[in-house]
Amino acid sequence: MAKNLVIVESPAKAKTIEKFLGSDYQVESSYGHIADLPSKEIGVDVENGFKPKYEVSADKKALVTKLKGLAKKADMVWLASDEDREGEAISWHLSEELKLDASKTKRIVFHEITKNAILKAIDNPREIDYNLVNAQQARRVLDRLVGYELSPVLWRKIKGGLSAGRVQSVSVRLIVEREREIQNFNPIASYSVVAEFTNEDGKSFKAKLPKNFNTKKEAEDFLKKNVGSTYKVSDLETKPTKKSPTGPFTTSTLQQEAARKLYLPVGITMQLAQRLYEAGLITYMRTDSVNLSKDAMEAAQAEIIKSYGKEFSKPRTFVNKSKGAQEAHEAIRPTDMSRHTVNIDRDQARLYDLIWKRTLASQMSDAELERTNVKIQANNHSELFTASGEVLLFEGFLKVYLEGNDDDDDEQEGMLPAMKVNEKLLNNYITATERYSRPPARYTEASLVKKLEELGIGRPSTYAPTISTIINRNYVEKGTLEGQERNYTQLILESGKVGEKLLKENTGSDKGKLVPTDIGTIVTDFLVKNFENILDYNFTAKVEQDFDEIAEGNVNWTQMMQEFYDKFHPIVKDVEANAERESGERILGTDPSTGKQVSVRLGKFGPMAQIGEADDEEKKFASLMNDQNIGNITLEEVLDLFLLPKNLGTYKDEEVEVSNGRFGPYVRHGSVFVSLPKGENPLDVTLVRAQELIDEKAEADAPIATYKGEDVQKGTGRFGPFLKWNGIFINVSKKYNFDNLSQSDIVELIEDKIQKNIDKVLHNWKEEGILVEKARWGRSVITKGKIKIELSKDVDATKLTLEEVQEMIAKKTPAKKVAAKKATTAKKPAAKKPATKKK
Repeated sequence: MAKNLVIVESPAKAKTIEKFLGSDYQVESSYGHIADLPSKEIGVDVENGFKPKYEVSADKKALVTKLKGLAKKADMVWLASDEDREGEAISWHLSEELKLDASKTKRIVFHEITKNAILKAIDNPREIDYNLVNAQQARRVLDRLVGYELSPVLWRKIKGGLSAGRVQSVSVRLIVEREREIQNFNPIASYSVVAEFTNEDGKSFKAKLPKNFNTKKEAEDFLKKNVGSTYKVSDLETKPTKKSPTGPFTTSTLQQEAARKLYLPVGITMQLAQRLYEAGLITYMRTDSVNLSKDAMEAAQAEIIKSYGKEFSKPRTFVNKSKGAQEAHEAIRPTDMSRHTVNIDRDQARLYDLIWKRTLASQMSDAELERTNVKIQANNHSELFTASGEVLLFEGFLKVYLEGNDDDDDEQEGMLPAMKVNEKLLNNYITATERYSRPPARYTEASLVKKLEELGIGRPSTYAPTISTIINRNYVEKGTLEGQERNYTQLILESGKVGEKLLKENTGSDKGKLVPTDIGTIVTDFLVKNFENILDYNFTAKVEQDFDEIAEGNVNWTQMMQEFYDKFHPIVKDVEANAERESGERILGTDPSTGKQVSVRLGKFGPMAQIGEADDEEKKFASLMNDQNIGNITLEEVLDLFLLPKNLGTYKDEEVEVSNGRFGPYVRHGSVFVSLPKGENPLDVTLVRAQELIDEKAEADAPIATYKGEDVQKGTGRFGPFLKWNGIFINVSKKYNFDNLSQSDIVELIEDKIQKNIDKVLHNWKEEGILVEKARWGRSVITKGKIKIELSKDVDATKLTLEEVQEMIAKKTPAKKVAAKKATTAKKPAAKKPATKKK
C-alpha cells in the first residue's frame, strides 16, 4: 500500500501525475465534484445564514467509499485539485466527506502538470484557502437562489419548463438587443468610388475617393467630370511604423482566436484545452492573466534566438485591460517552449500550435514597416484620390503569428509601386459602386465571449457552459440562413464612356450566428420589465466584483448574500402576485375577408397566429413556420398561413394535402407524412412536387432486404446512414458502401449489432424489472420502467449489487408518488371469499 494518496479531479490528470511520482504515491481521481446542492430542491437554508445542503450523489457513493478506505490506510493525503475557486471547493468537499485528519492532509497546487511543477508543489504544501471556498459557495448559492426563485415565476407567467439564471439571462439579453438593432436598422445606399492607375513603370494599383456620393446622379456626374482627365502624383508621404504583438492567451482570448482561426465552438475549445493541460502540454487553461513567469520568458527567449536569431527576441510583459481580470495565475502557454508541435489528435494539435505561436510571438520583436500615403490629382477638378500601402521591412513577430480580426470588411493594405511627386499616371478605369450601410453584426460565440468579458460579466470558466445552456434551452439558436440576394448598381468610366452594370450580393446571412428565438425574446422582455436589477449589466458585473472581494477575504459571503436577498426576494413575491401573463402578443391588423383581429403570440406548442379575439368562439389558429418570428412577421405572411392546409388533389387514390405543423411544413398522403426540405415554402408546393416527395419517401422506406423473416430498411439520420431491422437501428460505418450494400454486408451489420446489444447488458434482474446496460461515452444506465439513471464514468457498473441499484432508484422516485402508491395499496379492500352454499 502506497504511503501517500494524491487526489485530483480527472483520470487523465491522474495518469500524467502518476508518471512523475514514485511507488510511494497512489494517484486517484474524484471525477470532479463529489458533493453538490441537491437537484430536486433548492438546497439552501435561507433562514440560517444561507447554509448550503451539500450531498453526495448516488452515482458518487461507491467512489467516496473507495477514497475513504484509501485515505484511512495512507500516511498522508494530498489534495491536488485545480488552483481556482472550483478546485478549492473540490478539495474542501473531499476533506469534509472523507472526514480527513487535518494533521495528515495537505493541499497542493500547480499551474502546469510537469515533473518540476509537481515536485515543487509537494515541497510547498498549504492549507485549504477558505476565502476561495467561500467565493465559490457564494456564486453557487446566489445562482441557485436566482434560478429557483425566478424560474417558477416564468412557469406561471409565460410557459412551463422555462428557466432563468444570472449570467445566462444577461447573455440572452445581449443577443435579443442586438437582434432588435438589426430589425430596426434602415440600410442607406451610397456610391463609393475606386480608380485603377498605372505608373510610368507600367505597374498598376488602386486608389479611392475619400468620400461617398449619396445619389446615383451625383456619382454619374463625378465620373463624367473625369472623361478626358489627366492625373499626376500631387503628394507622397513615406514614414516608418511598427506593429507590436498581442499578449499570450487568457481563457477568453483563446476562445475568440480559436473560433476565428480554427472555427471551433467555445465549448469544444475548452474541452481540447483541458486535454492538453491534463497531458502536461500546456499550463492551466482557466485564467484571466496575461503574465508569463520568469522561467517561461527565459525559455521563450532561448527558443526564439535558437530558431530565428537574436534580433527577433524582445522579452516583454503585458497588462490585462479587461474589467475584473484576476492576475494571480499565468497566461495559457506551452509547458515546453522548445516543443513546436505535438503528435496527438488533430484538433488538439491545431490548438496547441495556436497557443505555441501566440506565446512565442508575444516575446518577439516588433514588426517594422514603411507606410506610404499617396494623393492623386486630376487636371480638371479638385477631388483627390488617395492610396495607402505598407512595405514590410522586418518581420519580427509576424514571422510566427498574426492575430485574427473580427471585422470581415477589414481590407489588408497591399504594397504600392515606387512613385515620385509630379509623376504622371494613366487611368485605366473608375468605378462608382452602390453600397448599403450595414447593421451591427449578430453575435458569434467568440464575439459574445468578448462582450461578456468587456462588461465584466461571468468568469473564464462560465463562458462555455453559459453559451451551451442558452442554446440547449432554446432561448438562442445557431442561425442557418445563407442570406438573400440583393441587386446593386455599378457605374464604370472606361475608354471615355460611362456604362452601368447590375450586380448581385448576398445580405442578411445568419449562418452560425447566435439568433434569439421567440421564447428567448419573450422571457428577456419579461425579466427586463420586472427584474431590471438582475438583468442589469452593471449589477451583474458588480456581483462578480463581490465574489472577488470574498476570495480576497475582504467581504463576508453570507453578509453579501443577505444584502442581495433582502432586495431580490420581495421583488419576486411582488411579480408573482401582480405581474400579468406574457405571451409576446402582437396585433398585426385585421383579416380582410372577416374583419377580425389578426395577432401572433406564444402558444402551448410554440409561436402561433390567431384570427379572432380571445372570446371569439370561431377563432382560428395556425403555427408559425420554423423560420418565422413573432417579432417581425407581417400581416401578409400570417394570412398566408391560414391558406394551409391546402388540398393538392389525389395521387394513387389517396388525398394529398400540404400543411404546417409543430415540427414544420409537410405533405400528407393518406396516412403518410412527408416533411418538406428546409427552406421550401409549403404554399409553393404543387401536386407534381408533392408526388416527387411521396415517391422519394416510399423508395427510402422500401425494404432493401429481409433477414430472419423481418424487413431491412435504410435511411440517413442525424448520426449518419443507418439500417432498421426488427425495431433496431444500426449505424453503417464508412467501411461499407451504403449505396450498394450486399446481403452479406447487411447480415454482418445486424449480427454485430445483436452481439453488441447482448454485450451491453451488465445486469438483468427480470423479477424486479431492472436492467443495467452500457451506454454511450463510457457510461452505464439503470432502467426500471420510465425511470432512467445515467451513472458517471467512475462507477464500475459490473460490480453493482441489486440492493445498491434499488437504493439509487428509490432516491430517483419522487417521495409523493411512493406515498400515493402506498396509500392506494392500503385502501384496496381485501378480496372477498366466494359465498358458500348452505346445505
